[in-house]
Amino acid sequence: MTPLKPYLIRSIYEWVIDNQLTPHLLVDATHPQAVVPEGYVEDDRIVLNVRPEAIQGLSLGNALIEFSAYFNGQPMNIQVPVVAVLAVYAKENGKGMVFDPEEEESSPPEDQPPSRPHLRVVK
Repeated sequence: MTPLKPYLIRSIYEWVIDNQLTPHLLVDATHPQAVVPEGYVEDDRIVLNVRPEAIQGLSLGNALIEFSAYFNGQPMNIQVPVVAVLAVYAKENGKGMVFDPEEEESSPPEDQPPSRPHLRVVK
């Protein structure tokens, strides 16, 4: 199965927009594939405003989130791997979803058969 996280990000983003609020992404800026403005990173994290009026060319893909935005008057292409997204929420009220970075979905290696369930009789 495909990971659930990108679908949750897209649905919460749409819900926030539908309610005329400002969607924000909290991102782990230390992820090796994250391309974010270093000057705005605090405690290895960055909050990105992804309101349609603030960005251009938003793509909420299954593996990568991409858009262009201006930071301090300079244009920048932002790339955030979905696994680096820690939360998606509305700025105004904080409602949204926080993701557990330790709980990334992974599929078992294809060359290993699934483990057999273990049952135990309890008396």
